[in-house]
Amino acid sequence: MKQIIQSFKTGETVLEDVPAPKVKRGHLLIKTTRSLVSAGTERMLVEFGKANMLQKARQQPDRVKQVLAKIKTDGFKPTIQAVFNKLGQPLPLGYCNVGKVIAVGEGVTDFVTGDRVASNGPHAEYVCVPKNLCAHVPDNVTDEEAAFTVIGSIGLQGIRLCDPELGETIVVVGLGLIGLITAELLIASGCRVIGVDLDAGKVALAKKKGVLAINPATGVDVVKFVLENTDNIGADGVLITASAKSDDLISQAARMSRKRGRIILVGVIGLNISRAEFYEKELTFQVSCSYGPGRYDDNYEKGGNDYPLPFVRWTEQRNFKSVLQTIATGKLDVVSLITERIPLADFSKIYSNLSNKESIASVLEYPEESNGSDTILFQDGTFKPGNGGIGIIGAGNFTSMTMLPLLSELDAPLISIASATGLTGTTLAKKYKIAKSTTDYTSLINDPAVELVMITTRHNEHAHMVVESLKAGKHVFVEKPLAINRQELDDILAVYDGSKTLTVGFNRRFSPHMQRVKQLLGDVQMNVIATMNAGNIPANVWVHDMKVGGGRIMGEACHYMDLITFLTGSKIKTVCMSAMGLNPQINTDNASILLHYENGSTGVINYFANGSKAYSKERIEVYAQEQTLITDNFRLTEGFGIRGFTKLKTNVDKGHNAQFKQLLERLKNGGHPLIPFDEIVNTTKAGFAAIESLTKHEWVAVHS
Repeated sequence: MKQIIQSFKTGETVLEDVPAPKVKRGHLLIKTTRSLVSAGTERMLVEFGKANMLQKARQQPDRVKQVLAKIKTDGFKPTIQAVFNKLGQPLPLGYCNVGKVIAVGEGVTDFVTGDRVASNGPHAEYVCVPKNLCAHVPDNVTDEEAAFTVIGSIGLQGIRLCDPELGETIVVVGLGLIGLITAELLIASGCRVIGVDLDAGKVALAKKKGVLAINPATGVDVVKFVLENTDNIGADGVLITASAKSDDLISQAARMSRKRGRIILVGVIGLNISRAEFYEKELTFQVSCSYGPGRYDDNYEKGGNDYPLPFVRWTEQRNFKSVLQTIATGKLDVVSLITERIPLADFSKIYSNLSNKESIASVLEYPEESNGSDTILFQDGTFKPGNGGIGIIGAGNFTSMTMLPLLSELDAPLISIASATGLTGTTLAKKYKIAKSTTDYTSLINDPAVELVMITTRHNEHAHMVVESLKAGKHVFVEKPLAINRQELDDILAVYDGSKTLTVGFNRRFSPHMQRVKQLLGDVQMNVIATMNAGNIPANVWVHDMKVGGGRIMGEACHYMDLITFLTGSKIKTVCMSAMGLNPQINTDNASILLHYENGSTGVINYFANGSKAYSKERIEVYAQEQTLITDNFRLTEGFGIRGFTKLKTNVDKGHNAQFKQLLERLKNGGHPLIPFDEIVNTTKAGFAAIESLTKHEWVAVHS
């Protein structure tokens, strides 16, 4: 299928061939008929992409600080590589989509195939969208009219926050696409609307819609005009839908408001607010968030869990429906806002002229016939069974920033990559000369030329993909964790027979620092303290969801359980975990874990998310037989009391390269598993035991 994407690195906008997405649980698969180009939003993205590195840095000072902090802890080279990898990732453009439902995911009951729907899908021939971000299109609303649904909801949410009453005077600052729709919706609500814009054409169009519109460029004093037209009372509310870098608009909004007036920001402006201007009038100010309640809440959007209507009357989906209903009743005229209608193939006519101020809304028209294949071939199938072909499921940050660069350097025989949307996988396939990009991971697993399946998806998908791969007779590499609950582990144990290898991405044991520590100490009783200064991750990120990420202890602290097992040469016997807080929860990221090993060794894992990022992220301390070894961030290992060894210094090396190199050698030549399977199982069970220990407040045995 065809999809419009943009490069953050170069700013180039292209129509890319990517595999069509597969329908997912709680989602709709939609064949697009129309989509709307939001000139304001998309122009900002394109202009940012075209900016040079210095200009990009000036626009994002907070990101620059993050980069500088990362250089201090991880070094210059890996940090710069991470930055360029991030900039190289494509950005799908568009969020105003209309089409016909061609498949309905499990758990969806409100939609059926054949329904016409509006959604926030991108500019692509096929889109897979969560059900709560879709709305039925009324029969008397055309597809091009329905394409205004999502952008109309942005204006509507601003109005809802302003809470206007019949007869009030509301000022709309900025009469672009969102501003014009906002003004017309306010008029439909019985408000008197004053519009402000510097473009004469937009002011003229607003006047036709019944707006008292003015252009400050003609010499009109906006504040005086508003006061004169409100009997010197001032506006009841001001909705700012403009985009500007200066603080002038927020000051102007305050001065034109009545006492206790409301100011709502929908656009993007400077926000150096004068306390005096707001204090004297007791003004309220609020920033509007996109389409309405539910936005950026994964539980609502991706999980499909609606907010109860009696308590949250207007969600983003219900705002979608309101806009469509207003169009259907004729109270919102969006056809007059259409500047041009362009076939998808001619998209460049729009994107090469986004700075055209005369353009308000551009509608993309999609062909009736299109290629909906879930796989794209970039070269003939030159790989044959027996050549150690590799298929990768997952195209996220770990795959793009760590795995593929290293596998490419090692000349790994990469055959296929599967990703949910098809876009990221296709970009990586082109960059690393991978033969196939697909959205159907099962076709990758069942490909005879694929002998090793590498899984880097979200944690809740690991176990069932491991099971499917083992059943298909494949060797498997899966990023940690192997499983996030006991049932998933049992499912794997039920199919694993040892005929194929199963490797988990416990890379730290392969670091040259840990290899040297092991060599120096050998198999002796030891005490190991491992500290991860993990850093804070916002609570709404998927890793904290126990059903998706399994929590950070299962998802990340397992690295250290495996590492200490490697160093001690023994398996974990009992576990005790304590977490910070008066009432610690199992979903914690500030905890200390005590491990007791079968050979008498002990381990302490401090996994903390409340430390400074300026401090090293990882520190390993090993004490044994009057000897001490300290490893700092896998860059420096120092020895104390060890004859012939003082220190080992390298670039940050957490063992990824060595692990992948040995994995490829085993795939080609055979040999013992990289990590004994019983150790992998022991580590996984120890993670479960740690969570159980927190709930029981006692030591928990790790049963074999």
